[in-house]
Amino acid sequence: MENPTKPTPEAGLASPDKPSDTPGQRGATRAQVEQAIRTSLLTGRFIPGKAVTLRGLASELGVSPMPVREVIQRLAAEHALVIKPNGRVQVPEMSSERFDEILKARLLLEPEVAAMALPHLSASDAAELLDIDLEIDRCLESGDAVGYMQLNHQFHFRMYQKSGSQILLPLVESLWLQFGPYMRMVYGRVGTANLVDWHKQSLKAIETRDATALRQAIASDISDGMGMLGRDCLPTL
Repeated sequence: MENPTKPTPEAGLASPDKPSDTPGQRGATRAQVEQAIRTSLLTGRFIPGKAVTLRGLASELGVSPMPVREVIQRLAAEHALVIKPNGRVQVPEMSSERFDEILKARLLLEPEVAAMALPHLSASDAAELLDIDLEIDRCLESGDAVGYMQLNHQFHFRMYQKSGSQILLPLVESLWLQFGPYMRMVYGRVGTANLVDWHKQSLKAIETRDATALRQAIASDISDGMGMLGRDCLPTL
């Protein structure tokens, strides 16, 4: 099994030796740090239960600890990270109870967000989703788990963002941050060959403007992609 560890440094981040001087620069740095750490969570570059330090993350990203601390505190409030009493940071370990609750929340929210997006999805949106799905197929064939996770997130949120939801969409984003690191471990153990691609059914539902079929396709995608594989790899007590 692969052991992804820390976030990849993002181009354009401020150097620790050259701190941002203006509020605008500080805001830009913080946004870049947040994007980098969120991407690392979504693609499973953090390992559940393995701690890292604020200074270590700051060094990896080439910034001072301050913006990293701010981002970590926000992500901790979203339950995507835990700040330990000694100051170390880690992804919460997955329990069966936590897994089931995240899965249930995804099944409740994501089909509805997709249905909300449907009236706003154009032919060009559908064509872009198809291109993403073709790339996903190549990742599944080659066993590229990281590529699959990146593109799978892109597929779903390219669709969900069309919903315009200011309430449900942030909740869905928070859920993805919480299950991403665990599912990366799952795919590292069992591979991607057994994943069923329900995106084709989603695309067909978008083409026919069938909200019920789109809800069913998204629910099936969640149940197969996370539900079946993820539950099989949960630790036994």
